[in-house]
Amino acid sequence: MNSEELARYIEATDGISKPWLLIQLRLKKLEERRHSISSQEYEEELAELHKQLMNLGEWWRGIEDEVF
Repeated sequence: MNSEELARYIEATDGISKPWLLIQLRLKKLEERRHSISSQEYEEELAELHKQLMNLGEWWRGIEDEVF
């Protein structure tokens, strides 16, 4: 699945309100342009995405059926 397909999926499933899907989209876009950026830039952006994902925490506990 490329980033365009993932974006369409997110839109079709009302995933815009699900931050982990948006991070996944950003990760896919980063993967797609990996060959056009430096290794350092790739690693920095990947580290930032990881940080943002970890900052989501466990907000979903107790409402798993509603959000997944």
